[in-house]
Amino acid sequence: MPVKLTAATDPARPVHLVTRAGLAGLALDDAARGWVAGNGFSGEEGKLLLLPGAGGDIAGALFGVAEQRGGFSPLGLGALARQLPEGAWRFAETPAEPELALLGLALGGYAFSRYRKHQGRDVAFAVPEGVDGEPVRRRAEAIFLVRDLINTPASDMGPEALERAAHDLAAAHGAEVAVIAGDELLAQNFPMIHAVGRAAAQAPRLIDLTWGRPDAPKLALVGKGVCFDTGGLDIKPASGMLLMKKDMGGAANVLGLAALVMGGRLDVRLRVLIPAVENAISGNAFRPGDVLRSRKGPTVEIGNTDAEGRLVLADALALADEEEPDLLIDMATLTGAARVALGPDLPPFFTDDEALAAALVAASAAVADPLWRMPLWSPYDKKLASKVADLNNVTTDGFAGAVTAALFLRRFVDRARSWAHLDVFGWCPVEKPHCPVGGEAQGIRAIETVLAERYRR
Repeated sequence: MPVKLTAATDPARPVHLVTRAGLAGLALDDAARGWVAGNGFSGEEGKLLLLPGAGGDIAGALFGVAEQRGGFSPLGLGALARQLPEGAWRFAETPAEPELALLGLALGGYAFSRYRKHQGRDVAFAVPEGVDGEPVRRRAEAIFLVRDLINTPASDMGPEALERAAHDLAAAHGAEVAVIAGDELLAQNFPMIHAVGRAAAQAPRLIDLTWGRPDAPKLALVGKGVCFDTGGLDIKPASGMLLMKKDMGGAANVLGLAALVMGGRLDVRLRVLIPAVENAISGNAFRPGDVLRSRKGPTVEIGNTDAEGRLVLADALALADEEEPDLLIDMATLTGAARVALGPDLPPFFTDDEALAAALVAASAAVADPLWRMPLWSPYDKKLASKVADLNNVTTDGFAGAVTAALFLRRFVDRARSWAHLDVFGWCPVEKPHCPVGGEAQGIRAIETVLAERYRR
């Protein structure tokens, strides 16, 4: 953990969280108040002022916070993590939402340092009395896993490396992993995963992680693992490929969510399915106009090879659905249309389950993990019609792309008691207090909250 969360210690220096309005009422002596005024500190959100002590030591700090929660305010303490000097620190007064405040601190200290040296600092922050720091550490570590996987370029995060990441996670929690790779995908009836990934140097594969007692309620997580997306023969422009290392962001997020489920010892039979492929170009790449047969049976005309994520997800969803899980959730960096509709910070989710939708909305607000429900508008389903196959993988009018992509996936789920699809961006394009520019976990804390309420031991 970049910021170590520790038990309370006497030498820890206090951090006073202050608003603009509350600064005047803060109990400070005359010398300290003069120091505050002389430094022009006004309680502006995200600003830190160190307080001098005897002999030139640091006596404590003031940190500006928002007047009210709103948006990401509970996670705004991430900016504090990047400004505090080394040493032991504590809250002068326990904030209203201490777990989120500590999580913001932990997340704000993250740096991706695989390819360059990062000058870290030894900062320890005391967990307030009566607050359990372990779930905070667990959530931070899961989010760091997601960020690390997404931030790693495709040269070091192809299908083979994504498989290794699943094995590493399984080993840490006593889970099991099985993998179907290459032409064996055809033999075991995963034709669309094979078709999308067959042109790449690394063989396509389906990663299958299982954990938990066999007779527990079945929870299935499916994540899009397109480790790099050229667009295939419908090739993207160069600018469109710059962030395509993040096209396995759905897989990264379900691995992070799986870490939360297993680390929290939820009473479920967990199954994680990741179709791991690279959508590459070579002589055997699948083509526009091809017709692929899916695992479930329906044939799919390829209207665009750059709509490959829904193809690999469809085969994996069909497998997950065969077990009639209690809950089936898929996560994918699926459509640009979702970003146009809601931007990068607010992932849409789709479900026909009203109770699940309400629970996700409530959890999203409670834990400051934004999600927004969008409709599975059935009249648009006919837009996926094909004249030569059972359906097309794209529509022709370009409207409601996130909705029609979700409707495509819904075609492959009919046995699960409940299903939800999340169209995540998996990337933070502008630095935030709790997240630098780069890969990001989205929705997994909200989902964990719902799962813990349902399946806690």
